Amino acid sequence: MSDDEITRTHLAMSYERLAGREYSLEVIEGPDKGRSLKTRARLIRIGTSPECDLELNDETVSRIHARIELDSLGHRIIDEDSKNGTYINNLRIKDLYLPSQIALRIGNDILLYQQGQEQVEIELSRSSEYYSMIGQSPAMREIFAVLERVAQSDMTILVEGETGTGKELVADALHQGSKRRGPLVVFDCSAVAPNLIESELFGHVKGAFTGAAQSRKGAFERAQGGTLFLDEIGELPLDLQPKLLRALEQREIRPVGGDHPIRVDARIVAATNRHLQQEVEDGHFRQDLYYRLAVLRIALPPLRRRTEDIPLLVNHFLKNIKGKAPQVGYETIVKLQHYAWPGNVRELRNFVERAAVLATEDRIETRFLVPPTFGETTTAPAASGAPIDVSLPFKDAKARLIENFEREYWTELLKQTDGNISAAARSAGIHRKSAEYLLKKLDIHF
Repeated sequence: MSDDEITRTHLAMSYERLAGREYSLEVIEGPDKGRSLKTRARLIRIGTSPECDLELNDETVSRIHARIELDSLGHRIIDEDSKNGTYINNLRIKDLYLPSQIALRIGNDILLYQQGQEQVEIELSRSSEYYSMIGQSPAMREIFAVLERVAQSDMTILVEGETGTGKELVADALHQGSKRRGPLVVFDCSAVAPNLIESELFGHVKGAFTGAAQSRKGAFERAQGGTLFLDEIGELPLDLQPKLLRALEQREIRPVGGDHPIRVDARIVAATNRHLQQEVEDGHFRQDLYYRLAVLRIALPPLRRRTEDIPLLVNHFLKNIKGKAPQVGYETIVKLQHYAWPGNVRELRNFVERAAVLATEDRIETRFLVPPTFGETTTAPAASGAPIDVSLPFKDAKARLIENFEREYWTELLKQTDGNISAAARSAGIHRKSAEYLLKKLDIHF
């Protein structure tokens, strides 16, 4: 988009307003009795997965069992193709608008849904674009509306989401929508050696350490008057977190080897694909730093949770292909919407670009979802013997390799402990709660 088009998009943004009430969910019978949730959110999910808003432990409940969503007609409960179904009055339901109070059966749990008195109004942008971000789903249009509201403030923002969901695009949109005229500086905490992070963040003076032949500005100084995007903040070593907290609170830094502090004026946007609240509970991330970063949290949904955006995204990626773009049929789009997309939007873009090059008869085919192996050029063995897909960006390939390792590690460890999670956690040297979180995330059941 040109600058003029961006300005018009920014000024023309209008909102769809959804009116509802806050409500509560409480498990009144069953294995999870006593668990509850009170919310004003437009959308919540119920299931055994850690990503659910109401997390249940009942083994008859699916990972993502059901969702409750607000639309223009009210709150509706939608079963997510769960194994054992969602029931109201012993009738299995798929999609139903909820009255002000009703009991729901999910697995062996009975949940009481009850609306409160507080009115809730949620704004959705009517636009399917916000700067470089694209999406027509309610989830993305809700995010666009929030970004529009906060872009011109100096509020510190934490962006959460899986790898490939577009966290850097959020930082870029916030920067473009702000009044700041300084640069957008990206600092990836996972891409810098731990012993160099302090120098890369805060800079250093000449002679501060071996090899420091001259003074160098760090990311904070380079972002003066602009925005500093701290990507993968969950990877920041624990011993450096107090120094970052001090910089955020005092708005000044001290270069490595320097004697005098330097005032900085940079809007901070941080991002993580980790569950930072869990990291805080496990002692891997400082609670005070978490609260300082999470003044406003923006949770980007994975692509599998906004499949209605896939046709729009595919067409967008096709437009950026040089030459005559191939066609994509309805059946192909449906297949793409049923694919899990572990690499999210980034993986979809890679698929479209790859499929467009390899397409026959000017049509994209879903067989290119899995990259073909051409000798040694596409995959290489990892140290563990598992293949590494070098057609993926480094971050995606690394995340996939780590997930495979975690799944193999915990599967084997649970075999050795006969499925005893407490024993497996002790053997792994982590807290049982952390082990339970990992097992649910990996969908491992014993």
